[in-house]
Amino acid sequence: MILEPDRTIRPAPGSHEYFMELALREAARASEADEVPVGAVLVAGGQVLGRAHNQRETLRDPTAHAEMIALTQASGALGSWRLEGATLYVTLEPCAMCAGALVLARVERLVFGAADPKAGACGSLFDIVRDARLNHRLDVVGGILEPACSALLRDFFRGKR
Repeated sequence: MILEPDRTIRPAPGSHEYFMELALREAARASEADEVPVGAVLVAGGQVLGRAHNQRETLRDPTAHAEMIALTQASGALGSWRLEGATLYVTLEPCAMCAGALVLARVERLVFGAADPKAGACGSLFDIVRDARLNHRLDVVGGILEPACSALLRDFFRGKR
């Protein structure tokens, strides 16, 4: 099943901003479900193969991060665990678990919005996705729509205090 992007988004189709807007919409869905607002969209060949938001609380599953769910959807859509040539767009820099999964899935590129200095494993705290000791490395682009990605997280946690 290939998921179609929402055509009402203003950024140029196919741009990093376009797909990050889709990830932001997923993050908003997480917030509405009282989940930490992180959204992810996995794209290959200009097509959305997976889109998800955090569902750890909903599914009572510590691995139900947006990235992990999007990877599973994309693998199902392609009929393969190898996601070569794919790009993952995610609103928050992935953690160690998700970064490891990106490497294992052979994702080509990671594009994230907000850096995560406390748990980020793609340049902030660790840099798993570019570790030369591993058999695969990703291209990484950070800071895409960072103000919007950060604001969503900040507002969510402010509401929790």
